[in-house]
Amino acid sequence: MDYTLVLLFSLVHVLNVGTAAPLPVEVVKMKSKVKWMAEQLVVRLDKDFKVPAGLTLSPPTDDLDGLSSVVTVLGGYNSLISDTLDGVTQIKYDISSLTGYLNQWRQGHCSEQRPKPAVPGQLQALQSRKQFIHTVSVEAIMRVKEFLNLLLKNLEHLQTC
Repeated sequence: MDYTLVLLFSLVHVLNVGTAAPLPVEVVKMKSKVKWMAEQLVVRLDKDFKVPAGLTLSPPTDDLDGLSSVVTVLGGYNSLISDTLDGVTQIKYDISSLTGYLNQWRQGHCSEQRPKPAVPGQLQALQSRKQFIHTVSVEAIMRVKEFLNLLLKNLEHLQTC
């Protein structure tokens, strides 16, 4: 009897793991829209913002940990980009549009609101150097682009609230 029960549970587990349920249509649409918005923003960053020669980022990018972390990271970097920097008005607007869309989607689809995520290390480091506004703005823009490219490769993280 016990052996039969174990076999039955094993079979049910294999069937559940082997046939993943399709994603709800609204999740697919959200991921598609975010992908499009992020790709457009990366194109705009490439076109409108030229990184000074020889400038590189280290250490690696911030982690993706669901919708809340994406909203926190993008919003945080956007707040550090100075309005006085040439060509950033539309970039800042696009970042705000993306974070606004994600935040609105999260509020409407995530039943359990997770605590606000901690500010990632790179963002925290930049926030502590705000007095160097031009340098901080340039790095924030570079980090946004890096983060968007990471997001585009890992859109499945958007399924986590």
